[in-house]
Amino acid sequence: MPFIDHQRRGLAGRAGIASLGVAALLAGTFLGSMPASAALSDPPGTFAEQNLAPTVVSPFAAYRIPALSYLGNGVVVAAWDGRPTSAADSPNPNSIVMRRSTDNGETWDAQRTILAGNLDAANGGANKTGYSDPSFVFDAEVNKLFVFSVYSKSTGFIASVFGNDDANRNVISAQVSESSDGGITWGAPRLITEVVKPGNNAASPQPGDVRGMFASSGEGIQLKYGQYAGRLVQQFAGDVRQADGSNAIQAYSVYSDDHGVTWKKGDNVGTRMDENKTVELSDGRIMLNSRSNNAADNARKVAYSNDGGQSYGPVTLDINLVDPANNAAIARLFPEAPAGSADSKKLIFTNTNDANVRQNVSARVSCDDGKTWGVPRTIRAGSSAYSTVARLESGQIGVLYESNFVNGISFAKFNDAWLNSCTPPVPAEPTTIAGVTIAGLATDTSRDLAANPYKAGDMVPYSFTVTNKNAGTVAVTPSAGNFAPFLPPAAGNCRYTALPAGSSYNCSGQNHTVTAAEVNQGYFVPDTSWSITGAATGSGKVLGRPVPLKGGIQTPTANFSGVTIAGTRTDTARNVTSQPYVAGEKVGYSFAVKNTTAATLTVTPTAGNFAPFVAPGTGNCRYTALNAAGSYNCTTPQYTVTAADVARGYFVPDTSWSIGTSAAQRLLGEVVKIK
Repeated sequence: MPFIDHQRRGLAGRAGIASLGVAALLAGTFLGSMPASAALSDPPGTFAEQNLAPTVVSPFAAYRIPALSYLGNGVVVAAWDGRPTSAADSPNPNSIVMRRSTDNGETWDAQRTILAGNLDAANGGANKTGYSDPSFVFDAEVNKLFVFSVYSKSTGFIASVFGNDDANRNVISAQVSESSDGGITWGAPRLITEVVKPGNNAASPQPGDVRGMFASSGEGIQLKYGQYAGRLVQQFAGDVRQADGSNAIQAYSVYSDDHGVTWKKGDNVGTRMDENKTVELSDGRIMLNSRSNNAADNARKVAYSNDGGQSYGPVTLDINLVDPANNAAIARLFPEAPAGSADSKKLIFTNTNDANVRQNVSARVSCDDGKTWGVPRTIRAGSSAYSTVARLESGQIGVLYESNFVNGISFAKFNDAWLNSCTPPVPAEPTTIAGVTIAGLATDTSRDLAANPYKAGDMVPYSFTVTNKNAGTVAVTPSAGNFAPFLPPAAGNCRYTALPAGSSYNCSGQNHTVTAAEVNQGYFVPDTSWSITGAATGSGKVLGRPVPLKGGIQTPTANFSGVTIAGTRTDTARNVTSQPYVAGEKVGYSFAVKNTTAATLTVTPTAGNFAPFVAPGTGNCRYTALNAAGSYNCTTPQYTVTAADVARGYFVPDTSWSIGTSAAQRLLGEVVKIK
């Protein structure tokens, strides 16, 4: 993208990045919910990758900005920028180069240029032109492939002037090219600057006029469901004039309902947006997922459209998707699944999985239309950057990504088994007992708790991950817990009699039976005890994150109407093992509240097991006018320990909050151990 990369080009010039290795699980005997033989094998599935741009060929000096699309019948197309003289963005006179596969990405034809930039070296570059940042959109209904890109002359995104006169060398332009034979041949580029960059008066821009813009690189979508089925959607980001005379980076969709004959621009959305992608959800809505132009956000921005991309609702931060301000990708994991089906709710997301640094390109899956996200699988450990993802033939996924900024455009191909697609969200921080870490999480994340809350007698499926970090072999034995089957000698228990050093296992066949008391309180706490013997010896309790049993409850961090709320115990220096709490003592607690919307909001605690906490008392956590993007910390709450807390060894922070005039929702914090 031609804007923020000038300021965050952390990978420029780096080459020779090491590829990801997959270590085999060492020998051992697991007497749990999977057979011992499974514990002895490598992780499931297949994974392979190849560099599609290993050699920089003249006139190029570097390759950047991947695009990828699957056209069916084994045909995969990949494109990226060929950048002459340097790895610079437009107005460097870049070209779009391409490779094509007809065997599902196993082999590829030779690299060729499909949109050629012009250095104009004879005139010192006075009349140079370039094409940058490709994005494919495939129309499966009529077998047409489109590629969008920047068309630059003397200026790029930052220095472009208002107006859409393509003859003006100081106007950045946009083009779309079309292929009817799967990318073998391409028609002449068609300029659509007038559509995607409204406003023709450079001297007197009006609200909504766009100064600079670019198509988000990677891939756009074709809608499958509802009244907008067949619509082609490509995302743009633009520097847009606001009503107060300022400018803001906003996102918008550009779409076609006539198979690309004409294109229309949707409404602008958000502020401090950047490269953004869209995905169709199981109910026909569109989710927009965007890089943030504010690096301090460290997360992805999200908004939803109910009208096929014409407009979007409020923009919020998805703090579960950490991101270092980088281009990412989101797609349907099963693009042909029927609307409303379980598979139609499954999404795949790829990005550099780090809050601050462009590294660790990874893939993760949501099984509930993006409400929650599973454990990431690392595709490339270490330095890496832009990525784009596409479903290939049945059971296979392709990811094209930047493995370096010179000659690294790598294509990774893996199957669903490798991805482990419905791994539930990341568990709470593991508990360590004698050098063994144990963490658990609920696995039925696709259940709609608002429509289908748990009842007494229902069973909640649960999984444990156990890792031996000792230098020698240990035996791991569950000794107590509110799950079954869990304890030896029952079949399916979580015992591992000889877990080698550095090895881990998953025990995923556990179930908790919901009680009437838990239904009444709305959640249960996973409460288990474990014993370690062998190279290390010890025992201890593992308390999992509270598991909601009905709708309207979030844990451990809430996003209520665009306001994120997270709490933590403040007296962390106290060692509760050597200095346990007694009944009547107070535990200090703090809430961090952030407004991720563009509006001023009132934040009102309505209930909770802390004091002072609820308005109107002094020291409450209310904020009557929290500015857009504003935040505050409420450090006054205290929890009074009860005799019942002492008996079980913990308490659960349980609060309710209302944003503006919205109904209150509950936030369950991480379990606080008191002994």
